[in-house]
Amino acid sequence: MPGAEKITRQDLEDRLRGLQDDLTKQVDDAKQPLIAGGVAVGLILLVVFYFLGRRSGRRKNALVQIRRV
Repeated sequence: MPGAEKITRQDLEDRLRGLQDDLTKQVDDAKQPLIAGGVAVGLILLVVFYFLGRRSGRRKNALVQIRRV
């Protein structure tokens, strides 16, 4: 190919470094909301399982009274 420029190591490094910087910025921007969403979902599941466990425990629990003679 006449007149084609050769791709140098520096060209590749610059291109890949720019790509990596862009991806790192996107990941950092998305990380905070995802963590907050995960914590919110975890708390909601914790509350749901707590109330389901309480309800299940109440059904299985028998009230027994012991009379002293």
